Amino acid sequence: MDTMIGVIGGSGLYEVEGLEDAKWVTVKTPWGKPSDQLFTGLLDGIKMAFLPRHGRGHVQTPSSINYRANIDALKRIGVTDVISISACGSFREDMAPGNFVIVDQFVDRTIAREKSFFGAGCVGHVSLAYPTCARLSAACFDAAKAEGISVHMGGTYLAMEGPQFSTLAESKMYREVWKCDVIGMTNMPEAKLAREAELDYASVAMITDYDSWHPDHGEVDIHDIIKTLFGNADKARGMVKRLPALLGGIREICPHGCDRALEYGILTAPEARDPAMVTKLDAVAGRVL
Repeated sequence: MDTMIGVIGGSGLYEVEGLEDAKWVTVKTPWGKPSDQLFTGLLDGIKMAFLPRHGRGHVQTPSSINYRANIDALKRIGVTDVISISACGSFREDMAPGNFVIVDQFVDRTIAREKSFFGAGCVGHVSLAYPTCARLSAACFDAAKAEGISVHMGGTYLAMEGPQFSTLAESKMYREVWKCDVIGMTNMPEAKLAREAELDYASVAMITDYDSWHPDHGEVDIHDIIKTLFGNADKARGMVKRLPALLGGIREICPHGCDRALEYGILTAPEARDPAMVTKLDAVAGRVL
């Protein structure tokens, strides 16, 4: 299988120098419209697809993003490896603004989102004990290091609903009691859906602030966040440009089983499956259905 890298991130992250045959592609999904068209092309001979998570112009809130359509669209056009890049707050002194964190765990506190492709008529379960792909995460870490980015390997991401930032009490609880490392609004249910779609998924958290717990920084300042965000986007583009060489053109079977997550995950007997649901799952679960 040929490698195809899918990058979900801010609108500026598709502006990667050297992208050949670049074009915007409309992808229709049975789950509705994705956040935007997909910007596709070749980088060092490797197929790439970039999806602005909030849409161009930042028109989608964390809660209004159609996560199912986004993941389905990526799978539908042949993406094998998904790199999620997002702005996050930090709960750790050493994870400073401007640093990157390669996330490996999540605590999901979102409450207003569709979190599964499966439902009545076709029931499916996947493991999320290890919600990110270690192989793909290692490639992101190596790419970030090579780019000269201060990057941390491993961290727990607290996914909040938003769009408001945390109260001081919440920030302290997430940091001191729950021992989370970063906080953001968009990686859930993104990671869950990627696992259901049998896509390798890695999460790169770009630190913009210390949330509200830090006694020397006070509450989150949106102006400071935006300033740091632009600097982080430049770093992220450099990191992404190094990924094709690290991942290579031939996509081998994932040693961690991410691409076979549904092997025994469909519980509904074939004769009992809802044909309409099975049709909707053609891209996501076609391999096992």
